[in-house]
Amino acid sequence: MKFVDEAWIDVAAGDGGNGCASFRHEKFKEFGGPDGGDGGRGGHVYAVADGNLNTLVDYRYARCHEAGRGQHGMGSDRFGAAGADITLKMPVGTVLSDADTGQLLCELLEPGASIIIAKGGDGGLGNLRFKSSTNRAPRQKTPGQPGERKNLKLELKLLADVGLLGMPNAGKSTFIAAISNARPKIADYPFTTLHPNLGVVRAGPQQSFVVADIPGLIEGASEGAGLGHQFLRHLQRTRLLLHMVDLAPFDENADPVRQARAIAGELKKYDPALYAKPRWLVLNKMDMVPPAERAARVGDFVRRLRWRGPVFQISALTREGCEPLIHAIYQHVRCQQEMELPPVERDPRFAEEGA
Repeated sequence: MKFVDEAWIDVAAGDGGNGCASFRHEKFKEFGGPDGGDGGRGGHVYAVADGNLNTLVDYRYARCHEAGRGQHGMGSDRFGAAGADITLKMPVGTVLSDADTGQLLCELLEPGASIIIAKGGDGGLGNLRFKSSTNRAPRQKTPGQPGERKNLKLELKLLADVGLLGMPNAGKSTFIAAISNARPKIADYPFTTLHPNLGVVRAGPQQSFVVADIPGLIEGASEGAGLGHQFLRHLQRTRLLLHMVDLAPFDENADPVRQARAIAGELKKYDPALYAKPRWLVLNKMDMVPPAERAARVGDFVRRLRWRGPVFQISALTREGCEPLIHAIYQHVRCQQEMELPPVERDPRFAEEGA
């Protein structure tokens, strides 16, 4: 399935039905009085988060979505029926904003979350509503109100605990394939990964976290080089970033330190808040470094980079060093989740005396 994480749609709620001006016509009742009913309200447009969807491709080619119009009011005290509502199913993590003003409307963060994105117009009032002791034969009626019409931008931000960051061919896809059931395309040329991939990692019984792999960044991504910044949004909700570095590049002239600094610089240009997230350094492809040279090469890299955070040495191909990294990630994610939970309020009825 084609992966689409941005789409623009036009939504139109239904117009309300018009009120009716009518008078009762019955035998032996010369002055039957007003009996015009109200018009029905227009249909709403709902957005619902569906956990079974992972792309916005359905909205790339179907841009216009319109709810039903309310039925007009009728005589004999009959009110018009409400217009049919429509429900737009979207992936969990979708952000809806006004395409014209850029105003954020809502975020669908939980499966089943629902919100009205365009309200139907109210129905008009029939002349039955205007009857009074001084106005026994009202001829007033009101038209139905128009429904809301909006031009919306849909933006999918994947919900993942951990995000992989690095240059093309740093081994991110190999790593996510080694630790999860995700099966991204893996090849020995840059930009193999063209769209984000999600993988669920099992750290133990009932212990898991979600990893997001995005296409690699290169220096100049902010100016559109490579695939640019278009997929970095998928890392904005993560709790931890893994900066993967190829410590044994095929190009002997390539400098891993310069590449690592370039990635950090592009991250900071895109979003300082994303740059400030916890970030661990993962040195990959250690199987291609002779054992006698590993300590010296790692020490030289860390010293030149002036890195002060956690450092892990792995080989995604042979899974060497992956298990300790998985358990460290799980502990970090669990601590972050516990910190995000609201404090539990104690019931004063069960408080101990003197507490």
